[in-house]
Amino acid sequence: MTDAPLPAAGQHGVDPHGVDQHGVDQHGVDQHSADPPAAPLLPPARPSLYDRFARRLSEDARARRLYAWLGPAIVLVIAAVLRLWNLAAAHDLMNQFDETYYVKDAWTLLNLGYEASWPGDGNERFLSGEPDVFTTNPAFVVHPPLGKWLIALGMMVLGPESGWGWRITTALLGIAAVLVLMLIAKRLTKSTTFAVVAGLLMAVDGLAISMSRVALLDTSLTFFVLLAFLFVLRDRERTMARIAEAVAARHDGDDPSTVRQTSWGPLLWNRPWLIAAGAALGAATAVKWSGAWVLAGLGIYLVVTDALARRRAGVAYWPTDAVRQGLVTFLLFVPVAVLVYLASWTGWLVTDGGYDRHAGSNPLESLWLYHVAMYTSTAGITSAHAYASPAWQWPLLIRPTGVYYHHDAVGVNGCTVPNGCSEVIATMPNPLIWYAGVVAVLYLAYRFVVSRDWRYALVLTGIAVTYVPWLFLPSRTVFQFYTVLILPFMLLALTFALKDIAGPPTADTYRRLTGQRLVLVFLGVALALSAFWYPVISAVNVPYDFWHMHMWLDSWV
Repeated sequence: MTDAPLPAAGQHGVDPHGVDQHGVDQHGVDQHSADPPAAPLLPPARPSLYDRFARRLSEDARARRLYAWLGPAIVLVIAAVLRLWNLAAAHDLMNQFDETYYVKDAWTLLNLGYEASWPGDGNERFLSGEPDVFTTNPAFVVHPPLGKWLIALGMMVLGPESGWGWRITTALLGIAAVLVLMLIAKRLTKSTTFAVVAGLLMAVDGLAISMSRVALLDTSLTFFVLLAFLFVLRDRERTMARIAEAVAARHDGDDPSTVRQTSWGPLLWNRPWLIAAGAALGAATAVKWSGAWVLAGLGIYLVVTDALARRRAGVAYWPTDAVRQGLVTFLLFVPVAVLVYLASWTGWLVTDGGYDRHAGSNPLESLWLYHVAMYTSTAGITSAHAYASPAWQWPLLIRPTGVYYHHDAVGVNGCTVPNGCSEVIATMPNPLIWYAGVVAVLYLAYRFVVSRDWRYALVLTGIAVTYVPWLFLPSRTVFQFYTVLILPFMLLALTFALKDIAGPPTADTYRRLTGQRLVLVFLGVALALSAFWYPVISAVNVPYDFWHMHMWLDSWV
């Protein structure tokens, strides 16, 4: 039953115009078909603020250029503030970790040209303003000298009196690493916004910040490795197009139906970016030997991608052709790395006091014998350590590293809280960014299997060459903070994942709105967590209970 009114008597359901209640007129014509369609219940969804902003950028070249440098510049300012503020807060040489060695080695390199030994009270006297108490006796060290020369550069400019002198170059390289990561992300994603996202995640991440605030070698290593990846990316942009153009030019004007495959592709010698990448990896290896793994891994990547490019271009003997080009690539890539590595030993070679300096019949033989001793020593580092964390634990973040801890009881140094005050430098990544990054790596591996996208392959290569080799050293004493070298590639994977969540430009408005809101929520929570963790990665004096609030797992203490 309904409350609709009945037709008037005598009309039998027909209105004055001759149309009955079913919409059919006296001639049997359906009048409803001529009615306009009903208006939608809801108006179309309005594009998101970001999509409106992006549309404006696409229409205004000047605004696009402004955004292209202003966005990254803001990220770099954030990175600089978080790394440089109160840099000398911990007036210590981190006895539990190698800052105590690297700083003093750097100072003797600057003064003698080689690493020298120190008296038993060398730390205390160095920190109290007596930096020249070193001896001229050589010290046995297990890392190449370039990273320590970089530390020495800061002390040469600012002096050795405070942490500003011995930490400034590491902090500056940490800031520069954020810039290089954004340049890589921009070329991979073709998006200034997501380049800024990648840089912002690294700018605020606790692991990247803390490792930029202590005079260790891993941030310098990270900078040079990222630089090498940027150069390889630039080389790829030139090389892939040149292979295709060279093969196509041989058939210019031919009837496509009669063209056969070219037997051989071009041999490419003019590859300045590849030479630059080799030099960068030579510098990385001159900081820590783990740079050699990246050199080998990227060399394999270059040969494989070149072979695939030749196959796509129609080269008949592409596997053999790739071997020919591989020899050329080796000559462009590896010798320059060796030369840069040897150049880092100049101080040891031109002086007479270095360790094992006269062990051989000539300087190069002596250097080789010294390297044998270094390798033997590092291969045998299996001693127990409170913060040791084997590589299989790293993705799970089971044992992050605490490199500095100072506690004041109530009443000491102005501390007024019941359980005392603490100053801490923990190389602790932002937990949300870290675990999301691990998941994003797995997601990117899946996406690569499905789409065979070369960009994913490059990022996964970065993960492989910086992480996988450590899995083959299960008994070696290693630490979670080594992952600062892996972190940028995890962030690139996470950036790709966030870009997919935000939705492609062709998606409907609702999909874009939902995806972009999810990305904004993630970034907002990540920034809040970074702010929460910052005091305990930067030696801010905080109540002990505040520090303990950050120990979410027992293994983090």
